[in-house]
Amino acid sequence: VQLVESGGGLVQPGGSLRLSCTGSGSIVDMYFIGWYRQAPGKQRELVARATTDGGTFYADSIRGRFTISRDNAKNTVTLQMNNLKVEDTAVYYCTSDGSWGQGTQVTVSS
Repeated sequence: VQLVESGGGLVQPGGSLRLSCTGSGSIVDMYFIGWYRQAPGKQRELVARATTDGGTFYADSIRGRFTISRDNAKNTVTLQMNNLKVEDTAVYYCTSDGSWGQGTQVTVSS
């Protein structure tokens, strides 16, 4: 199953964006689907992930601001990002079972 991200863009600090990750096929058998991000000069890091049975995990840096949700029927995982900060600027990737999307750029700047 290929994963395709969408929804990135430029937003001011304090603003919101919603990222979507859509599978080319069924994602129901993908136990973990996660969002990672990579900022320039930094290692890729886990932001959030969702399990097929409803479990979630959030990195400390984004907990309380980001929400991951998963809709197996629509083969989609979304990442709602609120109260964005400059340090959230990065390329955001969706991944599961070794498959990675192409990434979507999120830039937070005034």
